[in-house]
Amino acid sequence: MTDVPDSSSLADLVSISRASKDNAAEIALVFRASFRVALPYLPELHTAEEDLQFFSDNVLPSNEVFVAKDIKQRIVGFIAFDEQWVHHLYLLSEFLGRGIGGRLLNIAKNDRSNLQLWAFQRNERARQFYEKHGFVAVRSTDGAENEEKEPDILMEWNSPHNKRT
Repeated sequence: MTDVPDSSSLADLVSISRASKDNAAEIALVFRASFRVALPYLPELHTAEEDLQFFSDNVLPSNEVFVAKDIKQRIVGFIAFDEQWVHHLYLLSEFLGRGIGGRLLNIAKNDRSNLQLWAFQRNERARQFYEKHGFVAVRSTDGAENEEKEPDILMEWNSPHNKRT
């Protein structure tokens, strides 16, 4: 049996903090587990070792990364972003729909006038989540330019305080 509290109290038991390079292995594991559950139709293009190297050598050094930790201090989700892009937002499946993803996304939105991200067209849950948080679809592609060759959609968020001309 899983040791997960009732969903009503789950988000309150999760703390969010800035990631460190020591979190790379656990972040890579969360990414892999979440990706496989949320996107089972996509090909597995990389090994666990390659995922770890990618997060250690690329994601952590070049992004702001925040992790969500449960009561046992286990990483259950993370977000990686820069000034313009949300590059990664993943949660373990048992922590979905509890407000944790929104908390992580709000960190990225803080002090920014706009953000962009890519989502796979078939990933309805992610698309609905981002739409709920103010992102709108701005462009769709056939996936020819992404690694998975899966049709995707570019989504954008603009702060309500952002006065575009």
